[in-house]
Amino acid sequence: MELQEFFRQNPKVAIAFSGGVDSSYLLYAAKQYAQEVRAYYVAAEFQPKFEFEDAMRLAKEIGAQVKVLRLSALEIPGVAENPANRCYYCKQGIFGAIWNAAKEDGYQVLLDGTNASDDAGDRPGMKALKELSVRSPLRECGFTKARIRELSKEAGLFTWDKPAYACLATRIPTGEMITKEKLAATEAAEGYLFSLGFTDFRVRSKEGHARIQLPEAQWDMLVKHRAEILEELKKYYVTVSLDLEVRG
Repeated sequence: MELQEFFRQNPKVAIAFSGGVDSSYLLYAAKQYAQEVRAYYVAAEFQPKFEFEDAMRLAKEIGAQVKVLRLSALEIPGVAENPANRCYYCKQGIFGAIWNAAKEDGYQVLLDGTNASDDAGDRPGMKALKELSVRSPLRECGFTKARIRELSKEAGLFTWDKPAYACLATRIPTGEMITKEKLAATEAAEGYLFSLGFTDFRVRSKEGHARIQLPEAQWDMLVKHRAEILEELKKYYVTVSLDLEVRG
């Protein structure tokens, strides 16, 4: 099925919008082919500020309506405790909130940006989306991540080469309690490394200790900025180390 045909069959849609590569292209396509579309962005502790800014910028550039929903992901039962299936509970809470808002606005079809390159497998988040009857047209129509980036570039979307960015909660190991303070530390630490020019990295933490994961090609730059990085990140962590097993 082509996207144009999907939106012919589903002319009025709500979209769970994150401002990432996939949901941005999905929103763009819906603007082209659907009769009516509205995006819903959930502002919670798991998303850094730049994600919200990117989402608002993209929506403005393509002239899409966005409703911002504010909720605390940590208040969703089963999330703060950080079990192995935390993503299931989180998706249930977040997409449940989007569904409620969308239905109040008169929408009966909710979409997300899952693509054909995403491994559905036994992922807890995918299970939640299935249970909530969320449709994934990019996946249904066979759009891979590479294809979405290519089409996004052709469309002039600034998100076309945006790096993948998992939510802040993924930096905290399973079983360790997630707190606002830990999430804020992650956002601040990664924001600082972004400001120095690092890309495609993660600052993972465990019981107050930080472990930087980044491509081997950027290790020399890390050494160059070692002193200032330590000074900044030790505002939030007891120790700061480089993960030598991540080569990139």
